[in-house]
Amino acid sequence: MKAIIYCRVSTEKETQVSSLKRQRLELEELAQNYNFEVIKIIEEQASGYDVEREGVFELLEMITSGEADVLLIQDETRLGRGNTKIALFHQLNKLNVPIYTVTHNGSLQLSESDSMVLQIVGVVEEYQRKIHNIKIKRGMKKAIESGFNPADNLSNQDMAHGRERKEFPVEEVERLRKNDLTFSEIAATLRGMGYNVSKATVHRRYKEFQSLEKSE
Repeated sequence: MKAIIYCRVSTEKETQVSSLKRQRLELEELAQNYNFEVIKIIEEQASGYDVEREGVFELLEMITSGEADVLLIQDETRLGRGNTKIALFHQLNKLNVPIYTVTHNGSLQLSESDSMVLQIVGVVEEYQRKIHNIKIKRGMKKAIESGFNPADNLSNQDMAHGRERKEFPVEEVERLRKNDLTFSEIAATLRGMGYNVSKATVHRRYKEFQSLEKSE
């Protein structure tokens, strides 16, 4: 199995930097014990309460694209803390990703309370998804009845054929962000329009788009 090693510390203090190195060594040993092929080692110095971390988006995208099969962390707090931890474990659970930890010397064992919260979150998210999809369908139906052609609102269609890089209307992403939609909601909206993209891909391309606009 192909594995991603994820290491995190919260500050740049010397003791924390040493902890980062120790995490990496312990996780490399864990991978060796289970005959995992390590294809990526991600090291971050960021708060566990912060969900918007480049390393997190990178590992999610690699897992979503099928590049990696398993995630290795020192313990559950290295991935995140508080609500961020629950959100990330929920996302990884949906992707059916095995998580191995040094603490458990094997598969992660969530506490009973965390498992219960994840079950509740899963039920709530399912109903939110249904409501969101219904709203999109109703909105598109009304727009089409009023003469709107969805194809007229999609840019770069002539460039999409034969390209490995996924193409979708980034300008539409920017517009939806201005309407306070999350990247997850935007990705769901784009999928409803026929673009098979992940939240991580939408987030990365949006940042690229913003960087290009600033440079201009």
